[in-house]
Amino acid sequence: MINITSLIDVMFLLLIFLMVSSTFLEQPGIKLELPKAKSSVAVQQRDYVLFLNKEGIMFLNKKAVSLENLEQALKEAFPKMKEGALILKADQDITHGKVVKLMDIIRNSGIKKLVIGTQVEKK
Repeated sequence: MINITSLIDVMFLLLIFLMVSSTFLEQPGIKLELPKAKSSVAVQQRDYVLFLNKEGIMFLNKKAVSLENLEQALKEAFPKMKEGALILKADQDITHGKVVKLMDIIRNSGIKKLVIGTQVEKK
């Protein structure tokens, strides 16, 4: 009979390694079709993400915000932001003008670092 004890140990260690090295990100329940880019670079999820779906509904993390109160909400959240950075995830069907308007509001609220969320384009 073949002794498979050492094989079981190796498989167990691999399973533990995969569980420890995996990261799980919880995303709010908003459907977005992010634009694709070949030059996308994966960045670590930060505390504050501004989501904008194709209907124009915005969420700052899980809290719904309107265009009128976005600047105030960002000013309140700015001291809590790590590195003073915000990730903007806008649906690919949103017009360029709307995204530029959001970027202007974000800059006026004091945020200096803005990361644009994209999906990695598959080859």
